[in-house]
Amino acid sequence: MKIIQVAQGGPEWLSLRTKHHTASEAPVVMGASKYMSRSDLMKQKATGITPEVDGAKQALFNRGHAAEEGARTILEEIIGESLYPVTAVCEKTNLLASLDGLTMAENVVFECKLWNEGLYKQIQEGELDPHYYWQLEQQLLVTQAEKVIFVTSDGTRDKFASMEYRAVPGRAEQLIAAWAQFDLDLASYTPEPEVIVPVGKSPETLPALMIEVTGMVTASNLVQYKEHALAVFASVNRNLVTDADFADARKAVKWAGDVESRLQAAKQHALSQTASIDELFRTIDEIAAEARRVRLDLSNVIKVRDTNLRAEIVAEGKAALDEHIAACNKRIGRAWMPAIPADFAGAIKGMSKFDNMRGAVATCLANAKIAANEWADKIIANKAAIEAESEFAFLFHDAATLVLKDPEFVAMAIQTRIAVVKEKQEAAKQAAKAEADRLREKAIQDAADLEASEIKRLDTLNKTMIVEAPAASFPPLPTITPLPTITDITQSVRQYAADYAATQVQIQKVECASDRFKELRDELNELVGGLTIDQLSYVIDVVRARYFPEEQAA
Repeated sequence: MKIIQVAQGGPEWLSLRTKHHTASEAPVVMGASKYMSRSDLMKQKATGITPEVDGAKQALFNRGHAAEEGARTILEEIIGESLYPVTAVCEKTNLLASLDGLTMAENVVFECKLWNEGLYKQIQEGELDPHYYWQLEQQLLVTQAEKVIFVTSDGTRDKFASMEYRAVPGRAEQLIAAWAQFDLDLASYTPEPEVIVPVGKSPETLPALMIEVTGMVTASNLVQYKEHALAVFASVNRNLVTDADFADARKAVKWAGDVESRLQAAKQHALSQTASIDELFRTIDEIAAEARRVRLDLSNVIKVRDTNLRAEIVAEGKAALDEHIAACNKRIGRAWMPAIPADFAGAIKGMSKFDNMRGAVATCLANAKIAANEWADKIIANKAAIEAESEFAFLFHDAATLVLKDPEFVAMAIQTRIAVVKEKQEAAKQAAKAEADRLREKAIQDAADLEASEIKRLDTLNKTMIVEAPAASFPPLPTITPLPTITDITQSVRQYAADYAATQVQIQKVECASDRFKELRDELNELVGGLTIDQLSYVIDVVRARYFPEEQAA
């Protein structure tokens, strides 16, 4: 809040009000004012022209100021604090509030209205009309005070009533949105020329009908009267568009009825003078019939055109709202806007003047646009929150309906749905890991089982082959006496040299029978590899004695 040091009612204060949206205008922009329409306020803001204050209105203002002074003193005694008239602005929102009083702590606002019984009843019941509470909402919005003490008084204690008003959640946001929409409409507003309030006029006055009879018609201007009357009837406007047209038509209907009455009176006057004047009566009847036809025809035109024009005004409001909703959908990027309720027909109900109807429809349209903008802003925010989780776009096939929910609900829905999916994905991941571990362990076990089975099979096969092989069972290795001399070995080499090859053949025959023989062959090759011929002869003897005793015996 920024306090502006100006005297309320002075030139500087009046100039300041033209540059801001004032608290007293808040009921007007919300379509709740008893004294001014939204269209009238827009015209004032656009042109800068305000109605002149006449003597009667100035006298009423003076009474209000005097009552305010007296009520302020009474209230200061009640609350035990001083109240100071203050003019304050909220620079962020361009809103202004001229306060009847504000405490030094800036937490309590005083607002006074001139005493009236209807307002007194509202204060007693603790429920104010929108005409009053929108002004208080703007005062609280500008000052950020805790409350407004709202008073109606004539400046005396006998007629003094008060109530505390605190900001109602949601109203401040509505008011800010209403002023924002007002500014948008004002930017494209073109003032219409001032229209004089139509009064209505009768068709051209017919000349006085004069008839004198003495058993016959002696003098009459009936022929000239007829010609003139029919011409006037034909000139009556039946194409009704403006309030002036309707006023003229209603006046013409009344006039036609008067013509019928006068003709009937003339006819009765003539009858009183003669029993039968056929041409006179036929002419009078013809004129009267035409007057009646015009009256009835014009009455029907008024009725039909009134209905049609009301429908046109309502249709214009609906078309403008549809256009605004289409613009909101374009801003959203999708046709997700819900239906925006706007009772245009109800807004003009009971009205007789079409200018008033158009003003009421304009106010209803503005409120509907405000509601549409709020929906669009919410949808855009929710849409952005959903699109931020592009990885999980498959979860939001119902986005068109989800975006219509409160942002808190949407945020919770997004979080919950993603959490469920992640939980399922983690469960699937753990299940896959467990299955992989199971398969790996099974493969290891199967391999181990296969290896064991193969070992067992080979062991069984080896045992079988060892039993069948001639060398399957070997006698104990004979004890070797002390090593022979070199001479002994030399002699033995010649004796067994030829048998060496045979020994190798015997080893090859049985080497595949068992790993034992494979080991024997490897052992023999290792031993033989580094021996001289004499040493080899000795080894042959040892081998023959250990592994081939049957050949040694032979």
